[in-house]
Amino acid sequence: MTHRLIVPMLLGCLFSAALSSSHAAEITAEKTDQGVAVKIDGELFTYYLTCSGSKPILWPVIGPTGKPLTRAYPMHSDNADERQDHPHQRSVWFTHGDVNGIDFWGADPNNPKIAKPGTTKHRKFVAVESGPQAKVVAQNDWLGPDGKKVLEDERRLTFGVDGDSRWIDYDIVLKATEGPVTFGDTKEGAMGVRTAASMKVDAKKGGHIVNAEGLTDKEAWGKRSAWVDYVGPVDGQTVGIAFMNHPSSTRFPTYWHVRTYGLFAANPFGVSDFTQSKAENGALTIPAGESVTLRYRILLHKGDTKQAKVAEAFESYAKQTD
Repeated sequence: MTHRLIVPMLLGCLFSAALSSSHAAEITAEKTDQGVAVKIDGELFTYYLTCSGSKPILWPVIGPTGKPLTRAYPMHSDNADERQDHPHQRSVWFTHGDVNGIDFWGADPNNPKIAKPGTTKHRKFVAVESGPQAKVVAQNDWLGPDGKKVLEDERRLTFGVDGDSRWIDYDIVLKATEGPVTFGDTKEGAMGVRTAASMKVDAKKGGHIVNAEGLTDKEAWGKRSAWVDYVGPVDGQTVGIAFMNHPSSTRFPTYWHVRTYGLFAANPFGVSDFTQSKAENGALTIPAGESVTLRYRILLHKGDTKQAKVAEAFESYAKQTD
């Protein structure tokens, strides 16, 4: 695919069927005018877009059945089944709602009423590599509404295939380069996914949420867990997005801001919101010159949680040391 074809592709092409998993997949990462295209055996897996709204995102994200598993709105708004709400919830992203009092989570061109919106601005790619696993390493500046830098991040994304499943490791290092940085206690954060419309519980098409402890749907909201799986139908086939938190990640196991309307977010900072306790405060301050690391895996699978052996997949992921 040439760079000139990327924008039409993003605006609504048909996605090809999933490839056979009987051979070792070749995963490529290639720079484009918008960021990086990641492909499996020549077929699109996802784009890392350096700027969508006010931040970098992954979109579309094509699952193992060859269909996109994340919401297209607001990047593409012709799907009548999608609720056109929360335009800042763009497919797959990382931000937070209170960073030194600035709202990076709700910030979006479609959310003009945000009082202090922030922008996560792509600075450069450190690495874009192909192979049995593809890798993208990017550096970003977090800017306040006045354009002043608040902090930096370096995010390492690794893309792989395991049998019928596809996975994305999303590791992010938050660096207090400009002085102390406080990630405030709010449920509005941080590592987010918005599922395809048909998968959400509220669609009443068979979608459901389950975490590592067996809590389901609304009961999984605000709970700490090593992983949460969001399962539902896409074009008549049962698929899932299992979202995992690595044991080496800051404040593992994370709290989950997971909603029945399709939002799916790992948030280690919103403790008082999740516990409804004024005695607890999840704010985390990174001292000047220091950093914290958050690590996640997004596993895109066929079938339900048991069929995909999500618990076993987490155990394998948890043993990963690099």
